Amino acid sequence: MSETRLAANDVSVEFTGLRALDHVSLSVLTGEVVGLIGPNGSGKTTLINAITGQVKLATGTIVAGDTTLSGLSPREIALAGVSRSFQIVRLFNTMTVLENVEAAALAKGASRAVAAERAASLLAELKLSAKADELGESLSYGDKRRVEIARALAAEPRFLLLDEPAAGMNDAETETLLHTLADLPKTRGLGLLIIDHDMGLIMRLCHRLHVLASGRTIAEGDAAHVRSHPAVIEAYLGKGAVNA
Repeated sequence: MSETRLAANDVSVEFTGLRALDHVSLSVLTGEVVGLIGPNGSGKTTLINAITGQVKLATGTIVAGDTTLSGLSPREIALAGVSRSFQIVRLFNTMTVLENVEAAALAKGASRAVAAERAASLLAELKLSAKADELGESLSYGDKRRVEIARALAAEPRFLLLDEPAAGMNDAETETLLHTLADLPKTRGLGLLIIDHDMGLIMRLCHRLHVLASGRTIAEGDAAHVRSHPAVIEAYLGKGAVNA
């Protein structure tokens, strides 16, 4: 299968005169994992929102393969193969876990039979089968995170964008999540862009890192390069990170 690229080119976003993103360019290839990191307020979630059509671009373009995503609605972008999770979990609380995942598959155009089969398979893959009949509102925060990932995967994306998927998880849950996410580019041929503040997860999972501060790119490259970059140490990681 040939590689496909999701690219944000020279992207800027403004909110009432404040430039939240300032000419940022980032790309993700199918088959790789890219970590998007930086201090709070650096523009990470805004960049994912820009890619997925939740906010309007002041400058730049978003492209997936040969398809220009800029100006499309979030639904059109999802149909073009870009799925995401949210920093604040958005499950259907009064539907079961299985129904939540089925609904995502149905929204992408799957038949009911295919949606049910796909949902069951994803719950097994994410170790959620035992929770299939539980309501969304009854789940622990960590389980809600995993269900949201299953929902995003139910759309069979070429690119998956995850906003703090490890938030609220304990060490054992995070370790399980790490292995699940690491397998996705290989088993599904997708590109994965992930935001998380768990540096242990990020450094072990990601092939490349892209670092934002104050809406601008300050570094990008592999983990060794980024963790020793002076601007990253000053803005985000701290001096102790170099020897961590």
